[in-house]
Amino acid sequence: MNTTNIHNLTSLWKTAALASETYHTTPLFDYCYIEKSDWPNRLWFHQDLSSQSIQTAKAILTQTPTPLVIPYFDIYKSRSFELLEAAGFELIFEQIAMFLKPTTTFEEKANFYLSPVQNEQQANLWAHLFKQAFGYTIGISSILNNKQHFIYYIAYDNEQAVGTGLTNVTHQTVGVHSIGVPPSMRRKGFAAAIMKNLINRAIQNNRQSITLQASNMGKGLYLKLGFQEQFLIKNYRLKL
Repeated sequence: MNTTNIHNLTSLWKTAALASETYHTTPLFDYCYIEKSDWPNRLWFHQDLSSQSIQTAKAILTQTPTPLVIPYFDIYKSRSFELLEAAGFELIFEQIAMFLKPTTTFEEKANFYLSPVQNEQQANLWAHLFKQAFGYTIGISSILNNKQHFIYYIAYDNEQAVGTGLTNVTHQTVGVHSIGVPPSMRRKGFAAAIMKNLINRAIQNNRQSITLQASNMGKGLYLKLGFQEQFLIKNYRLKL
């Protein structure tokens, strides 16, 4: 299940960048970026870290047109993230990889629904809500270029747009990403309503599992919905 979570997440980054022809693969790691966008902009290693692989990555990172985030998947139990820190990388945020085998449907919030992004106007609205929720930018062109690969959802409560979501399907796994609610609309149950809707859709589509990556703040919600913790993701960036 660890590899299922990682595969869904990295395929999201890879697919998002392929449309911009800025996805690259090497024997040691893959990396991708989209200019004028804060996402995906990632470099991820294929195996546990070594001093050699880190130095090779540093050479790439000094040449990319935008800074990249380096996710460290804590699945090896080797504390090799210390090699990153010794090489001049700083920890910028952490996430918890989680999964669920969906079997039980949830009662959905009245007058609440998810609508997939279909056009430029909706893509602009999705990007606006996302920026309010997360504080960084996903480019409109990236959304429009990838809406045939992912489903970008806008959540509506009584016809008011209140949040975002994104799903990426790999095999029979639904990866849930970008569950965001702007600060002015939080503490009203919207994030839980989005997740319940997506879990119900996964069951309707006979998906075997759901994966996501939670912040410490959001972890409690997912545990209440039945998700289980898998491993820690420590996200680094090379110090300037």
